[in-house]
Amino acid sequence: MLAAAFLHAAWNAFVKAGDDKLLSLALMHGCSGIICLCLLPFVPVPNPAAWPYLGLSLILHWGYYGFLISGYRVGDFGLVYPLARGSAPLLIAGFGILLAGETLSLTVLAGISLACVGIVSLSFENGLPWRGNLKPVLFAIGTAIWISGYTLADGLGVREAQSKLGYIIWLFVLEAATFGIFVSLIRRHTFKDYYLTHWRGLWISGMVAALAYGLVIYAMSTNTMAMVSALRETSVIIAVLIGGLMLKERHMLYRMCAAVMVVAGITIMNLTS
Repeated sequence: MLAAAFLHAAWNAFVKAGDDKLLSLALMHGCSGIICLCLLPFVPVPNPAAWPYLGLSLILHWGYYGFLISGYRVGDFGLVYPLARGSAPLLIAGFGILLAGETLSLTVLAGISLACVGIVSLSFENGLPWRGNLKPVLFAIGTAIWISGYTLADGLGVREAQSKLGYIIWLFVLEAATFGIFVSLIRRHTFKDYYLTHWRGLWISGMVAALAYGLVIYAMSTNTMAMVSALRETSVIIAVLIGGLMLKERHMLYRMCAAVMVVAGITIMNLTS
């Protein structure tokens, strides 16, 4: 999950930096879909019981992409990303208990909550995030809701699939065949030039995105979804620490305090009750 966190932070930064964020996201998934299409003959087809979850995940991912891109358009990466990703594990914990029958001890809940507070606090390093413009905050919270939805769908779906790898590969192929092709059609006048200009980054980020979320789905097949999500969202801490250490951004002490809080939450989360 820590490896997935590194990878997740990387592809989100790539999308945020793109001139056309929607097209960057779609072409990135198109590249990952092509890679997974080559692997399709070597993996089993998921059980029939897993296909409704695959379909639901595709729909929920569309909502997630729409809110994520909208958030990046109107708000800073350092505001939208921590608020969206840090809010999601608590939502997933609630939905997992109510809809998936998962059980979490008070120790685990306390650890998840502390880690989430540490991640979300990064949105406050420049003051109240809703000051002056509420749109980025609303899109970030909406993104967190979509994240919890598709995480729950994939967590349940991979448990029904029998073949974990088969579920993961089919998900990325179907995303490329739906979201990737749809956006390429509505951007048909620009997508070719955009691809030729950014093709190296698109292929690298496509591989990174597939591996990052593939690791998450694999982990959810045998672990509670909330714990996996909380570990995954350490990508936020990794991203802001990279910004401080390598890019010489400000608020390094504040970020280190948030990182310590997240590490403490993860440690508590993994204590045996």
